[in-house]
Amino acid sequence: MTPQLQQAIKLLQLSQMDLAAYVEQELVENPLLERADDDARPEDSPADGPADGDDVNASDTADVDFEPTPADTSELTARETMPADDAPLDTDFENVWTNGDAPSPAETAAEAGGDGAFDSWGGGGRRDFGDSEYGLENTLTEAVSLRQHLLDQLGTDITEPAERLIGQSLIEYVDESGYLTTTPDEIAEQLGCPVAQVEEVLKRLQAFDPIGVFARSVTECFALQLAERDRLDPAMLALIENLELLAAREFSELMKRCGVDAQDLADMIAELKALNPRPGASFDASVSQWLLPDVTMRPRSDGGWAIELNTDVLPRVLVNNSYYSEIRQQTKGKPADIEYLTERLQAANWLGKSLHQRAMTILKVATEIVRQQDDFFRKGINYLRPLVLRDIAEAIEMHESTISRVTNNKYIATPRGIFEMKYFFTTSIANAVGGGDAHSSESVRHRIKTLIDAEDPTKILSDDKIVDILRDDGVDIARRTVAKYRDALHIPSSVQRRRMKISKTNSR
Repeated sequence: MTPQLQQAIKLLQLSQMDLAAYVEQELVENPLLERADDDARPEDSPADGPADGDDVNASDTADVDFEPTPADTSELTARETMPADDAPLDTDFENVWTNGDAPSPAETAAEAGGDGAFDSWGGGGRRDFGDSEYGLENTLTEAVSLRQHLLDQLGTDITEPAERLIGQSLIEYVDESGYLTTTPDEIAEQLGCPVAQVEEVLKRLQAFDPIGVFARSVTECFALQLAERDRLDPAMLALIENLELLAAREFSELMKRCGVDAQDLADMIAELKALNPRPGASFDASVSQWLLPDVTMRPRSDGGWAIELNTDVLPRVLVNNSYYSEIRQQTKGKPADIEYLTERLQAANWLGKSLHQRAMTILKVATEIVRQQDDFFRKGINYLRPLVLRDIAEAIEMHESTISRVTNNKYIATPRGIFEMKYFFTTSIANAVGGGDAHSSESVRHRIKTLIDAEDPTKILSDDKIVDILRDDGVDIARRTVAKYRDALHIPSSVQRRRMKISKTNSR
């Protein structure tokens, strides 16, 4: 790979924050680069545009009709913006990483610095990712926001994409103190799923660190922390449910409601003081938690979707041609200075091409994701389609590793909320009817839960019976998979459910 293509690959996988830091350093180090603004001089040229000089910072848009014609996709072909003598960037992606997994910034930095290939490409503006002084890790803040801390746990603890979409939506409504500022009903309406499904995910999120996050009141916050300590007994529950009496120092009434004497109440109050009423406050509040999408989508009047790059987060830089001409005149007869100036111009132009390639590739991938997940956006989360990197790669003729880079840390604003693109990829279960569409594992889990919730107390469904019902509906699934999904939903076995329902009936 050429150093320029290495740069393009690195830019493709950077998040907004990392990209902004990278471009900022380029502006500092390359005298020919300037930040673009509305007062840009006419003699300056866009460094982040196609070869013909058009400003790529204009709103790049793709329309999705779901009956695509060649014209629908040709406008998204970023390769067409590259000069004829430049190889398409995706070609080189395929030659380097073929396992479909995007390497981390640390891994790619080690590769770039290890063979010296990047170091051979001039100085200053080329931004060596393997350099200890200018490495990517030194452009990132060490502060961690509560939102990022929760997202890290979400990615580790919840693997089902539909559940992660719910989890991500809930995280976006957590304030800086750690409290949830929305309700399961609102999230369910937004995502088009049952309230019970949101409540189940919320219950799992409330086990995240720090304990007490996702509470909807101080009482619930304390209850979560006490339950974690195995101290949520009836007396403590009564105490935290009557915090207004504690604030008013109505100790006699509290002793009556909690069923304890004065010494026990004093001990309980001391234990209460050890809890944290603001579990999220320990995280750096100065780190912005406002999420800006890379791409936005909106419905069109004809029933399709309009997909647009969010130009507010795209770096805007220009090449100062007048300054280049001025300095070029002064360097006549000075080969070393001419070489440096030419190198800076080349670096600026390649930065522009890489930024444009990155933007158009993100738009192209996002458009195909929307095309393939149309039912989710129209009908709700239980219509999330089984999707893997290969599906998108084949549809837009790019390599899986490119899709992986594009979808990581890139966000799309949709009518159902803002989501990281990678969360739209899910596992699938084959259709029992040959040639039929596969079924999302999440939709199958939802179907299992629906069957069990509606079962007749006198005719409890066994796992084998559920398999038969699902196969009649075209879902090819094994009994052990049904059992695994049932366990994941915390639903008892058929024997246990029968005993529970008999016991409930007898108690009435």
